Amino acid sequence: MNPLQSAWVGLCACLAAGPALAQGVTLPDVQRITLDNGVVIILYEKRDVPLIGVEAVVRGGAVTDPPGKSGMASLLAGMLIKGAGERDAATFAEAIDAVGGSLSANAGLESTTISGEFLARDADLMVELLVDMLQSPILGYTEMKKLRDRQVNFIRAAKDSDPRPLTPVYGNAFLFGEHPYGNPVDGDEASLATISQRDLRAYYRDYFGADRLIIAIAGDFDATMMVEKLSTAFAGWREAAAPLPEFEAPVPQEGRRVLLVDKPGATQSYFWIGNVGVAIGYPQRAELDIANTLFGGRFTSLLMEELRTKAGLTYGARSILRRPSKAGSVAINSYTKTETTLEAIDLALHLLARLHEHGFDEEVILSGKNYILGQFPPRLETAAQLAAKFADLEAYGLDASFVNDYGAAIATADIETVRSVIDNVYPDLANLVFVILGNAGLIRDDVAQYGPVTEIAITEPRFRP
Repeated sequence: MNPLQSAWVGLCACLAAGPALAQGVTLPDVQRITLDNGVVIILYEKRDVPLIGVEAVVRGGAVTDPPGKSGMASLLAGMLIKGAGERDAATFAEAIDAVGGSLSANAGLESTTISGEFLARDADLMVELLVDMLQSPILGYTEMKKLRDRQVNFIRAAKDSDPRPLTPVYGNAFLFGEHPYGNPVDGDEASLATISQRDLRAYYRDYFGADRLIIAIAGDFDATMMVEKLSTAFAGWREAAAPLPEFEAPVPQEGRRVLLVDKPGATQSYFWIGNVGVAIGYPQRAELDIANTLFGGRFTSLLMEELRTKAGLTYGARSILRRPSKAGSVAINSYTKTETTLEAIDLALHLLARLHEHGFDEEVILSGKNYILGQFPPRLETAAQLAAKFADLEAYGLDASFVNDYGAAIATADIETVRSVIDNVYPDLANLVFVILGNAGLIRDDVAQYGPVTEIAITEPRFRP
């Protein structure tokens, strides 16, 4: 049995213990060190399996994309594994594959993250690769152009075939407008086309640096030796040249408005209905998770039961909570045949009204609690998962109670507390932003009943008017 199989056996044993164990999940104590240049190092020795998980977070992300150049952070993240230090793209990939490790980089709304997992014996290589990615990425023109063109082609392919992944992108862009939370993380066709190698290198200089780096490592290693390695490697790294942007929390939309994205010939309509929600630090997070699970966060949710199982209007419907450091978005997302566009949207609105009017009864809330408590432990089992959680908490300024108190908060939630978050977080029917993507020639007049309509063609290279 290999180490990963052993870890899975241990995980199954944990899950067999059931929700009672989940309520007692707590994070272990960690060693936290801050270097003089601002680098935060978080270490946790976990010797049960000879694996090491690493999570490096550079605070920033898509909110730091320069005006007109959305997708910059995402493009840079993709370039971090396309050659660094003395290794070109192929050699860098071979170094990881040769030891059976994994290493990836991705940008989010507020950070760029490097995630990895290696055998304990390859700790030195892991640190070497991490240092090269952060401090000396090659950022070569050929690889940059290939990655930039591929991101553009992904967007175009989604528009041509299955635009479901793009509906929330249109939704957040239309809801937040010019606010940084409206930036499409992976960019759009227009913005990506303007990004040059010089732009990318300037962005790296401006927004990557020691003062916004968090490194969390968990697993089978000696903490004293790891501190020495990381301190030696990062103590001399420069600070980022530009400050992180400051911005106000977005305010909820008042009234209604509709963005109609015309896709001529489309046989389905895709819709996103939402408004501004809450931040990651929302104090009633447990109750909100219960409400969202029951409303549209699992296969047996209210939205799925009514829109799919009973009405047969869709194959999928969900409610999405986007919770960054300030208020994000809360939305209903689904799709249906063109001829049932109004029927599906009207039913979704009816279910939102029903959520506000009736909430959920005790039996349904209990099922949501058990579902969440059953899902919770597997996310904090492996070294890589723990490293990711430590880094995430640090990045958002949260302490261990965010995890340690979660199970108890889920367990003690009741009808009234769940009802309170429904009233406070989910928008009422009078204040909604609609994005409807479909054949405008067939639905244009009908969707005008939901509010003033702004129309753009799906061939437009941007996600907002």
